[in-house]
Amino acid sequence: MPVAPSNLRGALLALAAFGIYATHDVLVKYLGASYSSFQLIFFSGLLGFPLVTIMLMSDRTDGNLIPKHPYWTALRTTTAVLNGITGFYAFSVLPLAQCYAIFFAMPILITLLAIPILGEKVGLHRGMAIIAGLLGVMIVLRPGQEPLSLGHLSALAAAFLGAMTSVIVRKIGHDERSVVLMLYPMVANFVVMAVALPFVYVAVPVAHLGLMGTMAMLGLLGGLLTIAAYRSAPAIIVAPMQYSQIIWAIIYGFMIFGEKVDFWTAVGTTVIILAGVYIVLREDRPAVSKNRPVLETRSRFDFGAFPRIGLWLRLFDRRRLRNKIEGLSGTDGDA
Repeated sequence: MPVAPSNLRGALLALAAFGIYATHDVLVKYLGASYSSFQLIFFSGLLGFPLVTIMLMSDRTDGNLIPKHPYWTALRTTTAVLNGITGFYAFSVLPLAQCYAIFFAMPILITLLAIPILGEKVGLHRGMAIIAGLLGVMIVLRPGQEPLSLGHLSALAAAFLGAMTSVIVRKIGHDERSVVLMLYPMVANFVVMAVALPFVYVAVPVAHLGLMGTMAMLGLLGGLLTIAAYRSAPAIIVAPMQYSQIIWAIIYGFMIFGEKVDFWTAVGTTVIILAGVYIVLREDRPAVSKNRPVLETRSRFDFGAFPRIGLWLRLFDRRRLRNKIEGLSGTDGDA
């Protein structure tokens, strides 16, 4: 059966987006050798904030910035900020391939967290995939055989916090304005990093400042390409493309940082990816999942420098609908 052109376009856009994200992560790792996570996130957010603000100004939906679910919003903001800190730190100290292997556990953790938070029912098939994915994580970490470092714990924390952030957005996203869900984590990131900055600040040469600006631009470009991918093809096509990042991690890790992927990391990563893809395939069946928590998580790791893809899509869809309604109203008036 031939692939629909829109699906192929969506898959190619997603592959390009995740390749750009992987390049962004290389810069995080490279700069992380000289600067703390707090300083990197601060400058990344600061340099990307004007562009994001301009895009947010396009939301003319009536309402204010007071959240309808203040406690969930506060928790989601907290998890998003901590997700960025732990994720950036993990990239700075761990091999790229190991970081991705652990971060790829997010779909598994999202499925688990969706049970108590969203009331999702997980049957035998997804239950077995969850167990397999968790075993894959254990294979990568090999507790008892390899020392667990702060970097490994940070990567695990980032995966859990990213999953929690995604599930909370899924829970309250239909009630809250997109701008509210976008702005609170961004502002919180800026404030927290600004408060911590005096304690960790290291003078930044012009060359490194340029790399930080490039990092912010790559995050923004990756986000825009991901949005375009999801507008071209369904989530079932786009979501599995995230696993292509492991290929970039192996290439970049070897060529730039001299990293090699050991046998057990490769085995564990394969198990985690297979479990994640199986969960995605199962969620695409309406009879299996009513919430589709993994498929509706259109962002990758929520590092806070760029708002979540699903929120952008909702914002753009509302603007397109409003323009369509205004166009129809203008046509009726002319008639």
